[in-house]
Amino acid sequence: MSLTNFAFRMRALRFVALASALSFGALTNCSSDNVNPEYVERPVEDIYQDAAEKMADKQWFAAAQQFDEVERQHPYSIWARRAVLMSGYCYYQSNRYDQAIDSADRFIQLHPGNKDAPYAYYLKAVSLYEQITDVGRDQKKTQDSLTALQDIVQRYPNTEYARDAKLKVDLAFDHLAGKEMDVGRYYLRSGQYISAINRFRTVIEKFQTTSHTPEALERLTEAYLALGIVREAQTAAAVLGYNYPGSPWYQQSFVLLTDANVAPQKDQESWIAKAFGGVL
Repeated sequence: MSLTNFAFRMRALRFVALASALSFGALTNCSSDNVNPEYVERPVEDIYQDAAEKMADKQWFAAAQQFDEVERQHPYSIWARRAVLMSGYCYYQSNRYDQAIDSADRFIQLHPGNKDAPYAYYLKAVSLYEQITDVGRDQKKTQDSLTALQDIVQRYPNTEYARDAKLKVDLAFDHLAGKEMDVGRYYLRSGQYISAINRFRTVIEKFQTTSHTPEALERLTEAYLALGIVREAQTAAAVLGYNYPGSPWYQQSFVLLTDANVAPQKDQESWIAKAFGGVL
């Protein structure tokens, strides 16, 4: 998942333009493999110009190191404030997401009221978002990403960052729901029906707007039938049929109930009916 947000890139380019507009002499590029560059004291303008040139050449890690050097050697200059964000952006581009997050957090801590603070929050959020793993693994990064994205929407609701964050929030929710479904299916296959129901219930109650809801309702039908709790199975199928009438998951639920000699029917007192607002 690569960052394609136009405003995000344009903000980065604006910083580069500020540096490029200063016609300081070109410096020799450092190797991007130099993890700990030697400390050589230089004028702040020269370091920043060197960083901007490396960034223009897409030497992302080398550029990030030079932007860090600006802050290290000249921490109280106006260049240092800009360099923190540019360092984070370059770390992001080199897939060093934890370092990008550190830069963003440092900027937020030092300059919380700065006009570029929304950019810093967004950089942190997308750096977490890029680390979302498949549903078979721990989803802490997904949860952290969701929290950071929602923070942007709440803090800066009318910005381009919030608009993009809202889209990513939906995807993060879908991913978390997918994890619950993955675990729930495992419990269902293992005959641990109560544990399976708890997972599918989480999808219904917390992630109802995701793409996993129809399957969760079908799996609830299956699990409740296996436990002999027929009325809940009927309710799950009824809610599924009402909200997703053309879904293959409803067809499967209907077959399961037919085989059990019952039909979909909602129990008004069921937690499933209440989770959907009693609509049916």
